[in-house]
Amino acid sequence: MVPLTTGRRRAYALLLLAPVLAASGCGAPPDAPTGAGPTALVSPTAGSSPTAGLSPTAGVSPTAVATTGATSAAPDRPDQPAAPRAGLPHVFPVRAEKVSYHPTHSAYPGTDIFADCGEPVVAVTDGTIGEVSRRDRYRKSGPQGPYNGGLSVSVIGDDGVRYYGSHLTEIAEGVDAGVWVRAGQRLGTVGRTGNANNVCHLHFGISPPCLGEDGWWIRRGVVWPAPYLDSWRKGGNREPAAEVAEWHRKHGCPRKPPTR
Repeated sequence: MVPLTTGRRRAYALLLLAPVLAASGCGAPPDAPTGAGPTALVSPTAGSSPTAGLSPTAGVSPTAVATTGATSAAPDRPDQPAAPRAGLPHVFPVRAEKVSYHPTHSAYPGTDIFADCGEPVVAVTDGTIGEVSRRDRYRKSGPQGPYNGGLSVSVIGDDGVRYYGSHLTEIAEGVDAGVWVRAGQRLGTVGRTGNANNVCHLHFGISPPCLGEDGWWIRRGVVWPAPYLDSWRKGGNREPAAEVAEWHRKHGCPRKPPTR
């Protein structure tokens, strides 16, 4: 991992879908198919794709990072909105041969990607690390929501989209809030921390970059990831920026989830 430069700024099972997962707030119906081998947001503007490679060569200016316990978050910078870029490479978030996921999820948009514990979790696209949690603070007797993800990490893509993965076994060294990463760079490994019901999987969510502890319900996912995962797994490059920007235009970054 190479430290960020100061001259630039960028935006940031195998059908194991048992009914108990649906009750956890991180699950899906039990009939999941098995897959084949693998801020105000603005509309993305055209940009050239970065050169290939996994070692970061550019980044954003270092800034102070707010830290709560073992959880850190890159500061929200509404006064300096980034300009999202189109045409960036996107890759499937789990690098494993044996993997499956379902197009739907219980209660809210998101996807549980089932793979063996220890399989690599990688950055979906070029971007800056947002929230990072290296400590599993979830307790069944505690608050349900903010800590459900256990060990987790988000990437604020240079396309203006936040990509969130949780229930990890570990977070890779050097993956800290504010660090710039490339598509395909290893972030950690699949696990079962937090409210994962002891099932190895990666909870994957796509959302606008509404950083902050109170935004957990947005971070977990607000648009359905499956159409994009389907594309990336086949080597395509379907981009969620427009759909995420539209959601953000309608809803903003509300601090509390909607009441049912």
